[in-house]
Amino acid sequence: MTIQELSPAEARQRQARGARLIDVREAHERATGMAEGAQGVAKGALEAAPATHVPDRDAPLLLICQTGARSRAAAEALAAQGWRDVASVAGGTTRWQAEGLPLTPPDAGIDLDFHERYSRHLRLPEIGLDGQTRLAEATVLVVGAGGLGSPAAYYLAAAGVGTLRIADDDVVDRSNLQRQILHAEERIGQPKVLSAATTLAGLNPRTRIEPVAERVTSANIDRLLDGVDVVLDGADNFPVRYLLNDACVLHRKPLVYGAVHRFEGQASVFDAGRQRGACPCYRCLFPEPPPPEAAPNCSEVGVLGVLPGVIGLLQATEVLKLLLGIGEPLRGRLLQFDALRMQFRQTRLAPDPDCPVCAPGRDFPGYIDYAAFCSGPRT
Repeated sequence: MTIQELSPAEARQRQARGARLIDVREAHERATGMAEGAQGVAKGALEAAPATHVPDRDAPLLLICQTGARSRAAAEALAAQGWRDVASVAGGTTRWQAEGLPLTPPDAGIDLDFHERYSRHLRLPEIGLDGQTRLAEATVLVVGAGGLGSPAAYYLAAAGVGTLRIADDDVVDRSNLQRQILHAEERIGQPKVLSAATTLAGLNPRTRIEPVAERVTSANIDRLLDGVDVVLDGADNFPVRYLLNDACVLHRKPLVYGAVHRFEGQASVFDAGRQRGACPCYRCLFPEPPPPEAAPNCSEVGVLGVLPGVIGLLQATEVLKLLLGIGEPLRGRLLQFDALRMQFRQTRLAPDPDCPVCAPGRDFPGYIDYAAFCSGPRT
C-alpha cells in the first residue's frame, strides 16, 4: 500500500474535517512544542500496539514527526497491520512551523537550548534524556591541553559533559597550532588552559570549564581528582602518566589513556581501582618506563598533526561510554593505530597479580618521586 504524504496545509485541512493527528516523536521532542491539536504517541509504542491508541481501523489518521521520515515509516507499519486511512505529514513539524501553522507552546519550564543542542543524543535510545542529564552532571579531569587534550576536550564539551577540569602549566606556542586545535594564533603566549577555556566556552556555554594552570604533581593530584568521575590522560611525559595511574587506583577513578609517537598512537582504559584483579592498570602494561632515548617526545622526533586528533577522539569516546554506562570500554585492551598503514591492532591486557599498586589486597604504597623513577637506571 502506498502511503499518502500530505503537505502541512493539506493535513491541517483534513484535521479540520475530523482526521486525528498523532505526533510520533519521543516525549522529550514533543515537549518542545507540537502541531496544534496533535496527540503524542511515540512511534515505537504506536507500532507495538496500534489498536490501543487507534481502535478504529477505518478512521482517518494523520501521523507527524520532526521531518517526515519517522511518520511515514509508522504509517507504513500501521497500513501493514490493517489500518486503511493513514497519511504522513511531509516535512513534519519543522515544515509545519516554517509554514506558519499553529503550534502548541513548549511544556512549562522546558530548557529549549538543552533539547535543541543535544537533540541528536536525545534521539538515541542508548542515551536519551536520562543519559544526557548524566553527562550534564559529570565532571571529567583532562590532564593536558595539548595534542590529545585538545580534540578530546572539544568533543566532550560539545557532547554536553557538565564540567571539564583542565590541568596544564604550559603556554601556547606557534608550534602547537599544527595539532592542538583548542588554540589560535592570537593566543600565542597565553596559558593553554585559558586558551582552552575561551574556545570551549564559545562552543558550548553550558559546559563549565575549570582551568588549572598548574603542573600535575603528587602535591596537587588528590585535589585535582576531587569530585571527578573520569580522568583523561593527555600528558606528554612518563612521570605524570605513572602518577595519574597510581592516583586513579587509590581514588578508584577510571583512567582513559592515550599516547602518540610520529605516525602511531594507542589508547586504553585502566580501571583497576574499581575492578582490582579483573582489570589492569598502567603499571601492569608498563612496569617500568622506557629509557629516555627510547621514547623521545614530539618536539624531538615530530608527530603527524592529525594523529593526536584520532587518538584524542578515541579517548573522548571512551569517556562518554564510561559516563553513560554503555558499550564495551577498552578495559583490558590496548588499541594501537598505525596512520601510515591505516590499521588498528588490538592487544589483550591482563592484570599483573604482583603489581605494586593494583594487586588485590595490596595496600597503596604512597606516591613516589616519579621524575626519579622515570629517569633512573634500568636493570
